[in-house]
Amino acid sequence: MKVATWNVNSIRARRQHVVDWLDAAQPDVLCLQELKVAESDFPYEEIKDCGYEAAVFGQKTYNGVAILSRRPMSNVVTDLGDSEDDPQARLISAEVDGVTIFSAYFPNGGEVGSDKFEYKLRWIRRLREALDGRFDPDADRVALCGDFNVAPFDDDIGRPTEWRSSVLACDAVRDALIELASFGLRDVFRPFHPTGGVFSSWDYRGSGFERGNGLRIDHVYCTAKLAERTIGAIVDREERARNSPSDHAPVVVEFA
Repeated sequence: MKVATWNVNSIRARRQHVVDWLDAAQPDVLCLQELKVAESDFPYEEIKDCGYEAAVFGQKTYNGVAILSRRPMSNVVTDLGDSEDDPQARLISAEVDGVTIFSAYFPNGGEVGSDKFEYKLRWIRRLREALDGRFDPDADRVALCGDFNVAPFDDDIGRPTEWRSSVLACDAVRDALIELASFGLRDVFRPFHPTGGVFSSWDYRGSGFERGNGLRIDHVYCTAKLAERTIGAIVDREERARNSPSDHAPVVVEFA
């Protein structure tokens, strides 16, 4: 099974990019983030013409997540399922061939110490609670995919001095990710690139892609029964180099 995750930064603007990439890469599952459209405006028919069905949790102008699959999906669940009143469309899951796949768009956080940053930390805690309530990490096969807006290590950042104290890499947000992963999730990309230096997102400003000013903030984290079957992981830099791309590139992981 080949699973990919991609923050497209507006499906309306990147619709043809997604269609072309599906045709070229042929993933079994593609998780999308930052759709920026309501569900009624998602291009279902064009995705279907590529051979994929779509489960979508949309939001006009902001956020929005989806899972596209060449195989039947079941048990589609949207949002965190807790009692908190949260209008932001950031999480969707579906079961594909016995694997529960999440497409997640973690909050950015604005600035450290801001209300948006506190919301980010709280959202990650709520996600951990949702996982605790739904799954047994030793028995279930779960893949948490998406734009986590967290660079776990300094070598996941092209310019650590510029980003290390930011909402994407400060100690508080890294600690939150560690606590989330302690549920029983493994970063299945990192073992294939142990020395770092492989980025999935680049700042539009100052020719970030060309200058290597990137971060690895798009991830696939899996429970043990799935993680042990990982046979490859890449970032599709060529897609990022195309005209009018998203500021993120697809991250692709393959399982035996």
